Amino acid sequence: MTETTRRDEIAAGLARVEAEIAEACRAAGRSREELTLIAVSKTYPASDVRLLAGLGITDVGENRDQEASVKARECADLGLRWHFVGQLQTNKVRSVVGYADVVHSVDRPRLVTALSREALGVGRRITCLVQVALDGDPARGGVVPQQAEALADAVAGAPGLELGGVMAVAPLEEEPGRAFARLREIARSVQDAHPGADVISAGMSGDMSQAIANGATHLRVGTALLGRRKPFVR
Repeated sequence: MTETTRRDEIAAGLARVEAEIAEACRAAGRSREELTLIAVSKTYPASDVRLLAGLGITDVGENRDQEASVKARECADLGLRWHFVGQLQTNKVRSVVGYADVVHSVDRPRLVTALSREALGVGRRITCLVQVALDGDPARGGVVPQQAEALADAVAGAPGLELGGVMAVAPLEEEPGRAFARLREIARSVQDAHPGADVISAGMSGDMSQAIANGATHLRVGTALLGRRKPFVR
């Protein structure tokens, strides 16, 4: 496939995504400017990130440090804002803090401590979102809803970190709109204590509209932009 053909493919995907966002915003009485589109480029090459940037994308998400660290270096000249959106092990924190501007998957106090230490070590300030397990099962990533506010307090008090808000993935067995409505309530509780923490990271390729209807500010979209993913190979 030539670069021009691939660019046309991605441009068409972006146009479809933007049309869906526009329709969902109209239905919800919201402005497009309230939403940040994060292009999740996992399993796709840095060349696709460059094409996305050329089409106006400013925010890129990755869920594997193994891929993200390389792509961030290769695309360092583009001035992109990098979001780490996958489950994060503490042994990867030093690497992730080197390039990520936002970590969406903060789900335990030990991770807060590690992020704070590494951010201070390199003189960076990292925005962190508290990931909430809307199904109540932290095994899949996320803190149980009852502990979200306490974890948000820990992030807000940690040197080198800034509490951005909350993040969640809709449970597979539940209608996304109902799940995102619960996330919105959790987000309000967090924001009551921390007025600047206004980010709600929710919505992916299959449930963007439901997320927008329930106050999402950041959408994490991969497949709808870049196509069906292939298994990752080193």
